Amino acid sequence: MKYNRKQKTGLSIAAGLLVVLLILTGFNRDEKLFLVDKNLDIYYTLVRELNLFYVDDINPTDLVKTSIDEMLESLDPYTTYIPESDMEDFKFMTTGEYAGIGAMITKHGDQVVISEPYEGFPAQKAGLKAGDILLEVAGKSTKSMSVEDVSNLLKGPANKVVDVKIERPGQKKNLELAIVREKIQIDAVPYYGMLDDETGYIRLSNFTQNCANEVKKAFVELKEQQGAKKLVLDLRSNPGGLLMESVEIVNLFVPKGSEVVSTKGKVKQWDKTYTATENPIDTLMPMAVLVNQGSASASEIVAGALQDLDRAVIVGTRTFGKGLVQTTRDLSYNTKLKVTTAKYYIPSGRCIQALDYSHRNEDGSVGNVPDSLISEFTTKKGRKVYDGGGIVPDIKIDLDRLSSLSINLARKFMFFDYATKFANEHESIASAEEFELNDETFSDFKAFVKERQFSYQSETEKVFKELMETAKEEKYFDVAQVEFEQLKVKIGHELDQDFESFKDELKEMLTDEIVTRYYYQKGAIKSAIQDDKGIEKAKETLKDPNAFSSVFTKGRIISSNLVAQPDNEWVPQPGLVLYEA
Repeated sequence: MKYNRKQKTGLSIAAGLLVVLLILTGFNRDEKLFLVDKNLDIYYTLVRELNLFYVDDINPTDLVKTSIDEMLESLDPYTTYIPESDMEDFKFMTTGEYAGIGAMITKHGDQVVISEPYEGFPAQKAGLKAGDILLEVAGKSTKSMSVEDVSNLLKGPANKVVDVKIERPGQKKNLELAIVREKIQIDAVPYYGMLDDETGYIRLSNFTQNCANEVKKAFVELKEQQGAKKLVLDLRSNPGGLLMESVEIVNLFVPKGSEVVSTKGKVKQWDKTYTATENPIDTLMPMAVLVNQGSASASEIVAGALQDLDRAVIVGTRTFGKGLVQTTRDLSYNTKLKVTTAKYYIPSGRCIQALDYSHRNEDGSVGNVPDSLISEFTTKKGRKVYDGGGIVPDIKIDLDRLSSLSINLARKFMFFDYATKFANEHESIASAEEFELNDETFSDFKAFVKERQFSYQSETEKVFKELMETAKEEKYFDVAQVEFEQLKVKIGHELDQDFESFKDELKEMLTDEIVTRYYYQKGAIKSAIQDDKGIEKAKETLKDPNAFSSVFTKGRIISSNLVAQPDNEWVPQPGLVLYEA
């Protein structure tokens, strides 16, 4: 083929532009790679110089680990570095499985104690009880050890013996036990059963491997063997886990082919839409899903998808708001990086991520998604829902706030220690569902608290004290001293009076702690659901066909008010750290 001069000139110009474009594109990409290499080289030389010349000895591993953690923290809380030493904990988080004695341990003052032995596992079978003090593990004193160090000693190869020496409150002689470690698989479904003649109940505590099969097994048994015609799925305080497990759980209740969740990130070829790929078990049974502020991630996928598909009524308080997806990447020396790679979107198209980590404020803090960026979406039947702030329940429950007395008694192990004393003095109690704390035991608990010289300040008193100190600094106190003294008397508390005022609340918390000593986690759940406001509201809605169907009315607005709702349940405070063992 022959070209004329104009054609040749046009081709030359086009080719030249293409070359320039490729050079510029390559330059941008190469420039970024250069900056990465440059800064890594600076970092390497910095660590080397510190190691050589810093006045005190430094631990390079600790130094680098700290710098990595601080770097990743500037991105979001979920992008984390996993060193080789933490690989067992990582495996437990994703599979629910580890090798150890099967117990929860915590720090109680200067001592490490058994918080809860798991029913049917080595610790419980060997006779360990909640409240037992671990004095030695594998021949090593625990006196100056952290809870994490003790946990690591108790874990180890399956079928190997670990020797422990314990002190049991109320007994003079220490006990020495040889416990054979086993592979510990924690049930994702710690309890399921019937709430009444027609209503089944499933508690799902996490989204580890095969949890969907556990839910499926429980549901099939409730439906086919126990006659369940309605279902309550409890996801409260479930922090989430594996995304695929959430998809499979939704698939149990929605038609094959239904969209459950989609992910979108920087690497477009990783974007994916997850649909229900299997035939469901039941698409018609009335369902209620319980959530609270502790329901996050995969829990929000399940609750959100069932809400968007108008398959279940959501009951409780607004969920946590974590719409970020993490992928695990292998690094050198058997380490890993868990990195946020995408955001997930439920069937209506909304993302429930509540905080914007990509646009930090000047002080480094992050804020809620601004109102101007909150969008309206619709469910399958045309209800109005909103993004930017977790899953807002169809039916909200205002839970009673715990008193300062209850919170402080829990923080200071008063419920825990009295339950230990009670269990050592009483060989057995009534069944979990029937046990009731009588007034005599409650009075004994109050005397026990007083003997321990328990004291506390209410939040009101703390704020008032700060106000008085500020007033003194600014020289306003002398002007209003009489009023300050009068107010101090009015807001002050008296222990006997507080015990009477919050008697029902205190009895409920102490009952749960005592029942756990005899019937473990399953018994505690059985006991707690007897007067659970969330469960009662779910049952009430499911029993009334008109109330249930009205939830799904077209055009109904599922609250656009995204003000955070406090989670009023007792949550262990910082310092009350629990470890698997």
